[in-house]
Amino acid sequence: MLFRLGMIGLCLLAVTESALAQKLVTPEFDGARAFSYLESICAIGPRISGTPGMQKQQELIEKHFTSLGATVFSQDFDAVHPKTGEPVRMKNLIISWQPQAPRRVLVCCHYDTRPRPDREPVPAHQDLPFIGANDGGSGVALMMELGNQLAKLPVKPAVDFVIFDGEELVYEKTDKYFIGSEHFARAYRDRSPEHPQYTKGVLLDMVAGKNAQFFYELNSLKYAPEVTREVWDTARRLGIREFKAVRKHEVLDDHLPLNQIAGIPTCDVIDFDYPHWHRRNDLPAACSPVTLTKVGRVISAWIAAQ
Repeated sequence: MLFRLGMIGLCLLAVTESALAQKLVTPEFDGARAFSYLESICAIGPRISGTPGMQKQQELIEKHFTSLGATVFSQDFDAVHPKTGEPVRMKNLIISWQPQAPRRVLVCCHYDTRPRPDREPVPAHQDLPFIGANDGGSGVALMMELGNQLAKLPVKPAVDFVIFDGEELVYEKTDKYFIGSEHFARAYRDRSPEHPQYTKGVLLDMVAGKNAQFFYELNSLKYAPEVTREVWDTARRLGIREFKAVRKHEVLDDHLPLNQIAGIPTCDVIDFDYPHWHRRNDLPAACSPVTLTKVGRVISAWIAAQ
């Protein structure tokens, strides 16, 4: 009798694992194409909030997702420029698949670049142009390729891509961070009852660096432990070892307003050991289509499993 019950348990476990494996099957993520998107974004040059470079990037992104059949919304608002005190026009972009669905998941990143490479060791170099391939471009490029995959599916998952402005409009350490994500979080908190509900989210930041590794981020475990473990468990099932289920960095990032203000459990996927962070060499040459492929496969599978 015990043997029979044990065999039944093993069979049930096998069925569960098989069903889970099937849910992880998604269209193939093309890391080379994602990398070409990253190169196109960086070819614009610096994409500082409120500048012509940012406007060119916004046009590129809206054209890409509209052509795939997604619904693209913009969330426009003004912020105060930290140097001049003048208003800066900000624009969060919201790309919806199944915009009519009442409950959705959220995948997000920022797309503005820091005005200056302030971590350059030579002070004279800190006012030179900053391209922000990994820090600013990588999340957008990955989402653009994810859009290609979602467009192929006969039934689109209920997911929104949200791209934040104003994460990097920072000249001095005392300047305000996370302008776009805070605006989005407050608007979501104060939404009307018919507005869709986000059940969980993932933030992508610096997800293209060569030889990147992604550790448990401490604020993600504090505010969104279930989502964090879902993402890293997905990587484990896919055999992607660059996701390390080990606690390491505590990062202040756009996921904090989502967790603290909006109440959306959101984890941060970030390579915070990236050696070119806020330096001039944050260029496509420091990034890799292999890394984009691995992160893209994890996020695709995580979306498919919701």
